[in-house]
Amino acid sequence: FPLAVFPLSCVVQNYSWGKVGLESEVAKLVASGDPLVQIQPDQPYAELWMGTHPRGDALIRDNRIPQKTLGQWISDNPACLGAKVKDAFQGQLPFLFKVLSVNTALSVQAHPNKELAAKLHAQFPEHYPDANHKPEMAIALTPFEGMCGFRPVEEIVSFLQNVPELRALIGEVAAEQLERSGSDDPRGVSAALRVCFTRLMKSEKKFFVDQLNMLVKRISQEAAEGKDTSGSNGDLLLRLHSQYPGDIGCFTIYFLNLVRLEPGEAMFLGANEPHAYLQGDCVEIMACSDNTVRAGLTPKFIDVLTLCEMLNYTPAPSSSKIFPAAQSQLDPNVYLYDPPVPDFTIMRIEIPASIKLYLISAMDSASILLVIQGTAVGTSTAAASEMSLRRGSVLFISANESISLHLSSPDGMLLFRACCLL
Repeated sequence: FPLAVFPLSCVVQNYSWGKVGLESEVAKLVASGDPLVQIQPDQPYAELWMGTHPRGDALIRDNRIPQKTLGQWISDNPACLGAKVKDAFQGQLPFLFKVLSVNTALSVQAHPNKELAAKLHAQFPEHYPDANHKPEMAIALTPFEGMCGFRPVEEIVSFLQNVPELRALIGEVAAEQLERSGSDDPRGVSAALRVCFTRLMKSEKKFFVDQLNMLVKRISQEAAEGKDTSGSNGDLLLRLHSQYPGDIGCFTIYFLNLVRLEPGEAMFLGANEPHAYLQGDCVEIMACSDNTVRAGLTPKFIDVLTLCEMLNYTPAPSSSKIFPAAQSQLDPNVYLYDPPVPDFTIMRIEIPASIKLYLISAMDSASILLVIQGTAVGTSTAAASEMSLRRGSVLFISANESISLHLSSPDGMLLFRACCLL
Protein backbone atom coordinates (compact mmCIF):
# COMPACT_ATOMS: atom_id res chain seq x y z
CA PHE A 1 0.00 0.00 0.00
CA PRO A 2 1.26 3.51 -0.65
CA LEU A 3 2.53 5.37 2.39
CA ALA A 4 0.16 8.32 2.64
CA VAL A 5 1.06 9.79 6.06
CA PHE A 6 4.66 10.84 6.65
CA PRO A 7 6.86 13.37 8.48
CA LEU A 8 8.29 16.41 6.69
CA SER A 9 11.48 18.39 7.07
CA CYS A 10 10.60 21.98 6.22
CA VAL A 11 12.54 24.86 4.71
CA VAL A 12 13.59 27.87 6.80
CA GLN A 13 13.84 31.35 5.24
CA ASN A 14 16.42 33.61 6.88
CA TYR A 15 14.96 37.00 5.91
CA SER A 16 16.58 39.94 7.68
CA TRP A 17 13.36 40.96 9.51
CA GLY A 18 13.21 37.64 11.39
CA LYS A 19 13.93 37.08 15.07
CA VAL A 20 17.50 36.00 15.71
CA GLY A 21 18.73 32.62 16.99
CA LEU A 22 16.68 30.93 19.69
CA GLU A 23 14.59 34.06 20.26
CA SER A 24 12.76 32.95 17.12
CA GLU A 25 9.79 30.59 17.41
CA VAL A 26 10.80 29.24 13.99
CA ALA A 27 14.27 28.35 15.30
CA LYS A 28 12.84 26.81 18.48
CA LEU A 29 10.44 24.62 16.51
CA VAL A 30 13.14 23.52 14.05
CA ALA A 31 15.64 22.76 16.84
CA SER A 32 13.07 20.76 18.78
CA GLY A 33 11.72 18.93 15.72
CA ASP A 34 15.20 17.89 14.56
CA PRO A 35 17.83 17.80 17.34
CA LEU A 36 20.61 17.49 14.72
CA VAL A 37 19.97 21.01 13.42
CA GLN A 38 22.46 23.62 14.62
CA ILE A 39 20.83 26.99 15.33
CA GLN A 40 23.17 29.92 14.57
CA PRO A 41 22.83 32.45 17.42
CA ASP A 42 23.31 35.51 15.17
CA GLN A 43 21.23 34.32 12.20
CA PRO A 44 17.61 35.47 11.66
CA TYR A 45 15.04 32.64 11.48
CA ALA A 46 12.09 34.40 9.85
CA GLU A 47 9.82 31.80 8.24
CA LEU A 48 9.25 28.06 8.22
CA TRP A 49 7.55 26.92 4.98
CA MET A 50 5.36 23.82 5.17
CA GLY A 51 4.17 23.00 1.67
CA THR A 52 5.24 22.58 -1.95
CA HIS A 53 6.37 26.08 -2.97
CA PRO A 54 9.22 25.76 -5.52
CA ARG A 55 11.44 28.00 -3.37
CA GLY A 56 10.78 25.87 -0.28
CA ASP A 57 9.43 22.41 -1.14
CA ALA A 58 9.33 20.30 2.05
CA LEU A 59 11.58 17.24 2.21
CA ILE A 60 10.02 13.85 3.01
CA ARG A 61 11.58 12.31 6.15
CA ASP A 62 11.00 8.69 5.23
CA ASN A 63 13.59 6.86 3.14
CA ARG A 64 11.06 4.21 2.09
CA ILE A 65 9.41 6.85 -0.10
CA PRO A 66 11.23 7.25 -3.44
CA GLN A 67 10.24 10.91 -3.96
CA LYS A 68 12.46 13.40 -2.17
CA THR A 69 10.02 16.29 -1.76
CA LEU A 70 6.34 16.76 -0.97
CA GLY A 71 5.81 18.55 -4.31
CA GLN A 72 7.17 15.58 -6.26
CA TRP A 73 5.14 13.14 -4.17
CA ILE A 74 1.85 15.01 -4.69
CA SER A 75 2.41 15.32 -8.43
CA ASP A 76 2.95 11.52 -8.56
CA ASN A 77 -0.02 10.83 -6.22
CA PRO A 78 -2.55 13.62 -6.89
CA ALA A 79 -5.45 11.59 -5.46
CA CYS A 80 -3.91 12.25 -2.02
CA LEU A 81 -5.33 15.79 -2.22
CA GLY A 82 -8.91 14.53 -2.08
CA ALA A 83 -11.19 14.38 -5.11
CA LYS A 84 -12.70 17.87 -4.77
CA VAL A 85 -9.43 19.61 -3.98
CA LYS A 86 -7.61 17.84 -6.81
CA ASP A 87 -10.22 18.96 -9.34
CA ALA A 88 -10.63 22.51 -8.01
CA PHE A 89 -6.89 23.24 -7.84
CA GLN A 90 -5.52 21.30 -10.85
CA GLY A 91 -3.73 18.64 -8.82
CA GLN A 92 -1.82 21.15 -6.67
CA LEU A 93 -1.80 21.66 -2.91
CA PRO A 94 -3.79 24.93 -2.75
CA PHE A 95 -2.08 26.50 0.27
CA LEU A 96 1.29 27.27 1.82
CA PHE A 97 1.42 26.88 5.60
CA LYS A 98 4.06 28.84 7.54
CA VAL A 99 5.39 29.89 10.92
CA LEU A 100 6.65 33.51 11.08
CA SER A 101 8.90 35.07 13.72
CA VAL A 102 8.86 38.83 13.22
CA ASN A 103 11.47 41.07 14.84
CA THR A 104 11.30 44.17 12.61
CA ALA A 105 8.32 45.25 10.52
CA LEU A 106 7.47 43.65 7.18
CA SER A 107 6.59 45.95 4.30
CA VAL A 108 3.24 47.71 4.03
CA GLN A 109 1.58 45.64 1.34
CA ALA A 110 -1.59 44.28 -0.18
CA HIS A 111 -2.34 41.29 -2.38
CA PRO A 112 -4.39 41.49 -5.59
CA ASN A 113 -7.61 39.64 -6.29
CA LYS A 114 -7.61 37.05 -9.09
CA GLU A 115 -8.70 39.49 -11.78
CA LEU A 116 -5.99 42.05 -10.95
CA ALA A 117 -3.38 39.31 -10.43
CA ALA A 118 -3.95 38.03 -13.97
CA LYS A 119 -3.56 41.56 -15.36
CA LEU A 120 -0.43 42.39 -13.32
CA HIS A 121 1.17 39.06 -14.20
CA ALA A 122 0.56 39.64 -17.92
CA GLN A 123 1.99 43.18 -17.77
CA PHE A 124 4.86 42.85 -15.25
CA PRO A 125 5.79 39.18 -14.86
CA GLU A 126 9.14 40.14 -13.31
CA HIS A 127 7.34 41.69 -10.31
CA TYR A 128 4.16 39.57 -10.28
CA PRO A 129 5.24 35.97 -10.91
CA ASP A 130 1.84 34.25 -11.14
CA ALA A 131 -1.82 34.90 -11.89
CA ASN A 132 -3.32 33.83 -8.55
CA HIS A 133 -4.79 35.78 -5.64
CA LYS A 134 -3.08 35.59 -2.25
CA PRO A 135 -5.47 35.80 0.70
CA GLU A 136 -3.69 35.15 4.02
CA MET A 137 -4.57 34.38 7.62
CA ALA A 138 -2.28 34.77 10.63
CA ILE A 139 -2.90 33.14 14.03
CA ALA A 140 -0.79 34.42 16.93
CA LEU A 141 1.52 32.02 18.78
CA THR A 142 2.90 34.81 21.01
CA PRO A 143 1.48 38.34 21.46
CA PHE A 144 1.47 39.61 17.87
CA GLU A 145 1.19 43.07 16.36
CA GLY A 146 0.27 44.10 12.87
CA MET A 147 -1.36 46.88 10.91
CA CYS A 148 -4.45 45.99 8.96
CA GLY A 149 -7.08 47.93 7.04
CA PHE A 150 -8.00 51.62 7.22
CA ARG A 151 -8.79 53.12 10.62
CA PRO A 152 -12.17 54.73 11.36
CA VAL A 153 -12.20 58.19 9.76
CA GLU A 154 -12.41 60.02 13.09
CA GLU A 155 -9.08 58.48 14.14
CA ILE A 156 -7.40 59.56 10.88
CA VAL A 157 -8.90 63.06 11.17
CA SER A 158 -7.60 63.31 14.74
CA PHE A 159 -4.08 62.48 13.50
CA LEU A 160 -4.45 65.05 10.67
CA GLN A 161 -5.18 67.63 13.38
CA ASN A 162 -2.41 66.50 15.79
CA VAL A 163 0.37 65.78 13.28
CA PRO A 164 1.07 68.91 11.19
CA GLU A 165 3.81 67.07 9.27
CA LEU A 166 1.22 64.54 8.05
CA ARG A 167 -1.21 67.31 7.10
CA ALA A 168 1.55 69.09 5.14
CA LEU A 169 2.18 65.95 3.05
CA ILE A 170 -1.50 65.39 2.29
CA GLY A 171 -2.31 69.02 1.67
CA GLU A 172 -5.06 71.24 3.05
CA VAL A 173 -7.63 70.51 0.31
CA ALA A 174 -7.52 66.72 0.70
CA ALA A 175 -7.40 66.93 4.51
CA GLU A 176 -10.48 69.16 4.64
CA GLN A 177 -12.31 66.91 2.20
CA LEU A 178 -11.82 63.97 4.59
CA GLU A 179 -12.79 66.11 7.62
CA ARG A 180 -16.04 67.13 5.91
CA SER A 181 -16.96 63.67 4.59
CA GLY A 182 -19.98 62.40 6.52
CA SER A 183 -20.63 58.89 7.80
CA ASP A 184 -23.98 58.93 5.94
CA ASP A 185 -22.07 58.77 2.63
CA PRO A 186 -19.67 55.79 2.73
CA ARG A 187 -18.69 56.19 -0.92
CA GLY A 188 -17.76 59.83 -0.32
CA VAL A 189 -15.69 58.78 2.71
CA SER A 190 -13.85 56.11 0.70
CA ALA A 191 -13.19 58.57 -2.13
CA ALA A 192 -11.78 61.17 0.29
CA LEU A 193 -9.67 58.52 2.00
CA ARG A 194 -8.31 57.35 -1.36
CA VAL A 195 -7.27 60.93 -2.24
CA CYS A 196 -5.53 61.43 1.13
CA PHE A 197 -3.66 58.13 1.08
CA THR A 198 -2.64 58.51 -2.57
CA ARG A 199 -1.33 62.03 -1.91
CA LEU A 200 0.73 60.69 0.99
CA MET A 201 2.16 57.79 -1.00
CA LYS A 202 2.96 59.94 -4.06
CA SER A 203 4.56 62.80 -2.16
CA GLU A 204 7.99 63.96 -3.32
CA LYS A 205 10.82 62.01 -1.65
CA LYS A 206 12.77 65.03 -0.42
CA PHE A 207 9.61 66.67 0.95
CA PHE A 208 8.42 63.62 2.90
CA VAL A 209 11.91 62.88 4.28
CA ASP A 210 12.10 66.46 5.60
CA GLN A 211 8.62 66.21 7.17
CA LEU A 212 9.45 62.80 8.66
CA ASN A 213 12.67 64.11 10.19
CA MET A 214 10.81 67.09 11.68
CA LEU A 215 8.16 64.77 13.10
CA VAL A 216 10.67 62.32 14.56
CA LYS A 217 12.66 65.16 16.12
CA ARG A 218 9.51 66.69 17.64
CA ILE A 219 8.23 63.36 19.03
CA SER A 220 11.68 62.46 20.41
CA GLN A 221 11.84 65.79 22.25
CA GLU A 222 8.30 65.43 23.63
CA ALA A 223 9.07 61.86 24.76
CA ALA A 224 12.31 63.03 26.42
CA GLU A 225 10.31 65.66 28.32
CA GLY A 226 7.96 62.92 29.53
CA LYS A 227 5.00 64.19 27.49
CA ASP A 228 2.25 61.89 26.18
CA THR A 229 2.88 61.34 22.46
CA SER A 230 -0.04 58.96 21.84
CA GLY A 231 -1.95 61.69 19.95
CA SER A 232 0.80 61.38 17.34
CA ASN A 233 1.19 57.58 17.72
CA GLY A 234 4.69 58.44 18.96
CA ASP A 235 5.96 55.08 20.22
CA LEU A 236 5.18 53.23 17.00
CA LEU A 237 6.52 56.07 14.85
CA LEU A 238 9.90 56.06 16.62
CA ARG A 239 10.09 52.27 16.48
CA LEU A 240 9.39 52.07 12.74
CA HIS A 241 11.64 55.03 11.97
CA SER A 242 14.51 53.34 13.80
CA GLN A 243 13.94 50.22 11.65
CA TYR A 244 13.34 52.01 8.31
CA PRO A 245 14.70 55.58 8.58
CA GLY A 246 13.40 57.94 5.93
CA ASP A 247 10.75 55.47 4.72
CA ILE A 248 7.29 56.69 3.61
CA GLY A 249 5.82 53.62 5.35
CA CYS A 250 6.38 55.37 8.70
CA PHE A 251 3.42 57.65 7.87
CA THR A 252 1.03 54.76 7.16
CA ILE A 253 0.57 54.30 10.94
CA TYR A 254 -1.79 57.28 10.81
CA PHE A 255 -4.06 55.55 8.28
CA LEU A 256 -3.96 51.85 9.20
CA ASN A 257 -5.33 50.07 12.27
CA LEU A 258 -2.90 48.72 14.83
CA VAL A 259 -4.13 45.19 15.61
CA ARG A 260 -2.85 43.29 18.65
CA LEU A 261 -3.49 39.56 18.76
CA GLU A 262 -3.21 37.34 21.82
CA PRO A 263 -2.13 33.71 21.25
CA GLY A 264 -4.93 31.90 19.40
CA GLU A 265 -6.41 35.10 17.95
CA ALA A 266 -6.33 35.52 14.18
CA MET A 267 -6.54 38.10 11.44
CA PHE A 268 -7.68 37.37 7.90
CA LEU A 269 -6.24 39.45 5.08
CA GLY A 270 -8.46 39.37 2.03
CA ALA A 271 -7.62 40.83 -1.38
CA ASN A 272 -6.76 44.55 -1.47
CA GLU A 273 -6.48 44.87 2.33
CA PRO A 274 -3.44 46.97 3.28
CA HIS A 275 -1.39 45.34 6.03
CA ALA A 276 2.03 45.00 7.63
CA TYR A 277 3.18 42.60 10.32
CA LEU A 278 5.12 44.47 13.03
CA GLN A 279 6.29 41.97 15.63
CA GLY A 280 5.63 38.60 17.24
CA ASP A 281 5.26 34.95 16.20
CA CYS A 282 2.37 33.43 14.29
CA VAL A 283 1.30 30.56 12.13
CA GLU A 284 0.21 31.81 8.72
CA ILE A 285 -1.60 30.22 5.82
CA MET A 286 -1.98 31.62 2.34
CA ALA A 287 -3.06 30.73 -1.15
CA CYS A 288 -0.22 29.65 -3.46
CA SER A 289 0.98 32.92 -4.90
CA ASP A 290 3.90 35.33 -4.64
CA ASN A 291 1.95 38.41 -5.71
CA THR A 292 2.67 41.27 -3.33
CA VAL A 293 2.13 44.96 -4.05
CA ARG A 294 4.39 46.93 -1.69
CA ALA A 295 4.16 50.51 -0.50
CA GLY A 296 6.75 51.13 2.19
CA LEU A 297 8.88 49.81 5.08
CA THR A 298 10.91 47.92 2.48
CA PRO A 299 14.00 48.22 0.30
CA LYS A 300 12.16 46.15 -2.37
CA PHE A 301 10.28 47.24 -5.51
CA ILE A 302 7.49 49.65 -4.61
CA ASP A 303 4.45 49.92 -6.89
CA VAL A 304 2.65 52.95 -5.49
CA LEU A 305 0.26 53.48 -8.40
CA THR A 306 -1.02 49.91 -8.41
CA LEU A 307 -1.30 49.90 -4.64
CA CYS A 308 -3.26 53.16 -4.36
CA GLU A 309 -5.61 52.05 -7.14
CA MET A 310 -6.37 48.60 -5.74
CA LEU A 311 -6.82 49.15 -1.99
CA ASN A 312 -10.06 48.65 -0.15
CA TYR A 313 -10.74 52.12 1.30
CA THR A 314 -13.46 51.03 3.72
CA PRO A 315 -12.69 52.33 7.23
CA ALA A 316 -13.37 49.96 10.15
CA PRO A 317 -12.26 49.68 13.79
CA SER A 318 -9.29 47.47 14.62
CA SER A 319 -11.52 45.15 16.68
CA SER A 320 -13.31 44.19 13.45
CA LYS A 321 -10.04 42.82 12.05
CA ILE A 322 -9.83 39.96 14.57
CA PHE A 323 -11.10 36.84 12.83
CA PRO A 324 -13.09 34.53 15.13
CA ALA A 325 -12.44 30.83 15.60
CA ALA A 326 -15.47 28.55 15.87
CA GLN A 327 -15.44 25.53 18.15
CA SER A 328 -16.12 22.41 16.11
CA GLN A 329 -19.58 20.84 16.48
CA LEU A 330 -18.04 17.38 16.15
CA ASP A 331 -15.03 17.71 18.44
CA PRO A 332 -14.81 20.23 21.32
CA ASN A 333 -10.98 20.11 21.16
CA VAL A 334 -10.98 21.61 17.65
CA TYR A 335 -11.33 25.31 16.81
CA LEU A 336 -11.90 26.18 13.15
CA TYR A 337 -10.60 29.28 11.40
CA ASP A 338 -12.59 29.09 8.18
CA PRO A 339 -12.17 32.25 6.08
CA PRO A 340 -14.39 33.40 3.18
CA VAL A 341 -12.07 31.90 0.52
CA PRO A 342 -11.98 28.29 -0.71
CA ASP A 343 -8.17 27.88 -0.64
CA PHE A 344 -7.57 27.08 3.03
CA THR A 345 -8.84 26.49 6.55
CA ILE A 346 -6.86 26.07 9.78
CA MET A 347 -7.80 23.95 12.78
CA ARG A 348 -6.34 24.62 16.20
CA ILE A 349 -6.39 21.37 18.15
CA GLU A 350 -6.01 21.63 21.94
CA ILE A 351 -5.85 18.25 23.63
CA PRO A 352 -6.11 18.43 27.43
CA ALA A 353 -3.74 16.41 29.64
CA SER A 354 -6.65 14.18 30.72
CA ILE A 355 -6.90 12.68 27.22
CA LYS A 356 -4.35 9.94 26.52
CA LEU A 357 -5.64 8.72 23.14
CA TYR A 358 -6.81 11.19 20.48
CA LEU A 359 -7.88 10.64 16.89
CA ILE A 360 -6.80 13.13 14.22
CA SER A 361 -9.82 12.44 12.08
CA ALA A 362 -9.87 11.75 8.34
CA MET A 363 -11.16 14.46 6.02
CA ASP A 364 -11.70 14.88 2.29
CA SER A 365 -8.58 17.03 1.91
CA ALA A 366 -4.85 16.61 2.28
CA SER A 367 -3.62 18.37 5.40
CA ILE A 368 -0.41 19.41 7.14
CA LEU A 369 -0.14 18.98 10.89
CA LEU A 370 2.24 21.06 13.04
CA VAL A 371 2.97 20.29 16.70
CA ILE A 372 3.46 23.42 18.82
CA GLN A 373 3.54 21.72 22.20
CA GLY A 374 3.34 18.25 23.70
CA THR A 375 4.58 14.79 22.74
CA ALA A 376 2.84 11.72 21.37
CA VAL A 377 3.36 8.60 19.33
CA GLY A 378 1.27 8.61 16.16
CA THR A 379 0.04 5.50 14.39
CA SER A 380 -1.84 5.25 11.10
CA THR A 381 -2.74 2.46 8.72
CA ALA A 382 -1.24 4.68 6.01
CA ALA A 383 2.12 5.13 7.76
CA ALA A 384 4.97 2.63 7.59
CA SER A 385 5.73 2.66 11.30
CA GLU A 386 4.84 4.61 14.38
CA MET A 387 5.83 8.26 14.30
CA SER A 388 7.21 10.10 17.29
CA LEU A 389 5.62 13.56 17.52
CA ARG A 390 7.04 16.43 19.53
CA ARG A 391 7.23 20.21 19.41
CA GLY A 392 8.25 21.16 15.86
CA SER A 393 7.13 17.91 14.21
CA VAL A 394 5.35 18.37 10.86
CA LEU A 395 3.27 15.62 9.23
CA PHE A 396 1.65 15.36 5.83
CA ILE A 397 -1.72 13.56 6.00
CA SER A 398 -3.34 12.46 2.74
CA ALA A 399 -7.09 12.89 2.26
CA ASN A 400 -9.24 10.27 4.00
CA GLU A 401 -6.44 9.12 6.34
CA SER A 402 -6.50 9.40 10.12
CA ILE A 403 -3.87 9.24 12.86
CA SER A 404 -4.18 7.90 16.41
CA LEU A 405 -2.16 9.94 18.88
CA HIS A 406 -0.95 8.20 22.04
CA LEU A 407 -0.16 11.20 24.24
CA SER A 408 2.81 11.09 26.57
CA SER A 409 3.06 14.68 27.79
CA PRO A 410 1.79 15.79 31.21
CA ASP A 411 0.32 19.06 29.88
CA GLY A 412 -1.61 17.95 26.78
CA MET A 413 -0.92 19.07 23.22
CA LEU A 414 -1.38 22.06 20.95
CA LEU A 415 -1.47 21.37 17.19
CA PHE A 416 -2.39 23.34 14.08
CA ARG A 417 -3.76 21.52 11.04
CA ALA A 418 -3.92 23.25 7.65
CA CYS A 419 -6.39 21.91 5.08
CA CYS A 420 -8.83 22.84 2.35
CA LEU A 421 -12.56 22.42 3.09
CA LEU A 422 -14.50 22.70 -0.14
